[in-house]
Amino acid sequence: MTDLNDDSIHIEKLYEFGERLNEAKDKSQNVADYQGIIDASKTSLKAKQLAAQLIPRFFKFFPELSNHAVEAHLDLVEEEDLRVRVQSIRGLPLFCKTPDYLSKIVDILVQLLTAEEVVERDAVHQALMSLLRQDVKSCLTDLFKHICTIDEQSAEDTFREKVLSFIRDKVFPLKAELLRPQEEMERHITDLIKKSLQDVTGAEFRMFMDFLKSLNMFGDKAPPERTKELVEIIEGQADLDTQFNVEDGDHIDRLIACLYMAVPFFLRGASSSKFLNYLNKHIIPVFDKLPEERKLDVLKVLAESSPYTTPQDSRQILPSVVQLLKKYMPRKKTGEETNFTYVECLLYAFHHLANKAPNATNSLCGYKIVTGQPSDRLGEDFSELYKDFSERLISVEELTRGTSKKLTQGMVEHNKAMSAAKSEEAKDAIKIQKQKATTGLRTCNNILAMSKPLHAKTPSFIGDKSINLSWKEAIKPSVPSNTAATGGKRPSTAPNGSGNLAKKGRGGGGGGTHNQLVNRAFEGIGRGNTRGRGRGRGWGGRGRGRGGFW
Repeated sequence: MTDLNDDSIHIEKLYEFGERLNEAKDKSQNVADYQGIIDASKTSLKAKQLAAQLIPRFFKFFPELSNHAVEAHLDLVEEEDLRVRVQSIRGLPLFCKTPDYLSKIVDILVQLLTAEEVVERDAVHQALMSLLRQDVKSCLTDLFKHICTIDEQSAEDTFREKVLSFIRDKVFPLKAELLRPQEEMERHITDLIKKSLQDVTGAEFRMFMDFLKSLNMFGDKAPPERTKELVEIIEGQADLDTQFNVEDGDHIDRLIACLYMAVPFFLRGASSSKFLNYLNKHIIPVFDKLPEERKLDVLKVLAESSPYTTPQDSRQILPSVVQLLKKYMPRKKTGEETNFTYVECLLYAFHHLANKAPNATNSLCGYKIVTGQPSDRLGEDFSELYKDFSERLISVEELTRGTSKKLTQGMVEHNKAMSAAKSEEAKDAIKIQKQKATTGLRTCNNILAMSKPLHAKTPSFIGDKSINLSWKEAIKPSVPSNTAATGGKRPSTAPNGSGNLAKKGRGGGGGGTHNQLVNRAFEGIGRGNTRGRGRGRGWGGRGRGRGGFW
């Protein structure tokens, strides 16, 4: 009975304090009333709940009691009773009407993002959104400090992931509302993101890049220097200043994924030089030593990048491409299976590079292209090179026609099997085989179309969009995919058309559109060995994996 009386007394006093403060014209004179509210926050449960409303409401009028008030309120945030905690969390933004406590309150709310109760977590989200609307620049800065942390795995790591989720789910969708003034705040959040990229997983990097691309400052009408900035961000993530180690699977995954991500910006005019020169200097020389499942990825991204090279870069890369072409276009039948998808990639890259530096092919393939420059080397005899290259073209054309004929016959058989199939499972399996055959036929048709003009002594190189790469047109079947994550070997039966074209360990590869390739490149990317990059959030799914976070 005494406890109930005490409870009633505390509540009654709190209402008196609150009423006097509400009615006072100069509230700063009612120091005793505000002190009474603070003291009551340490009494009964109901008094604590009411004090959690009153302490932040009148906080700004009593700067001399600010520290005392904040400490008392934070004690309420840690109360066992959920109602008290939720009420106190809702009041936290009111302590930030002046900037002195903003950073501290943001830090506290970040720790509270781990709350298990939904109503409590919602209160935390609402409080953070309120702070963002009060002072978006400072609040974002404080939030991103928890993303940039470089401590070893600890509780801070959990906070980091919660902050990333909050930014992704709550902040990014409201960028038009929150990022005001637009130009200043888009630049500010871009700088914050760039600082955060020293230690991210592949999935986190993709999230940040998708957001940056959505900003007005990086839109389709953005000036060239903005597109260049995005490519430089991607280049930094690809570790292009690092010596390549062929045994470092994480680095090759990172490089391929980043290069795929950069291709759309090459289309908008950004330079591909740094990426392609890295491929030429570090990757192609050790191509044979690459994991089988990565070889086709490298050739595909080389093909997709080749239309956007400069003449100077084209001249430098062409010898490496021709060398690989000769490897996969044997002069005579060797008994080995030909990887037609490799040949398609290399012929496509060859055409687009040669279109930019045509006379470079004189000393590589024995052509007679005249530009009037000393690099034409017309006085030298390259007839043996021309004979060799022509024989290789003829050989691969014969193999391609033979494969095309088999695929066409196979399509007839698939159609018959489809008519006879009774179960949906059987029909789905046949659909996959038909799709592989269709993609294979596109590959064969592309090879024949690209090899035909190369027989002339002065060929016309294809430099337009008349050739559609076979995998760019592939459509995924409506069946569950067994494609493995990046870092793991994909099965040779992947529905990309290369399964029937690349046999005897010559590598598989994924199909689909450019976006599908980018997404696949980022699948399963977690933490691992990143050569001293902060805590080591690698891209290959090793170590403290967080690749499935998104």
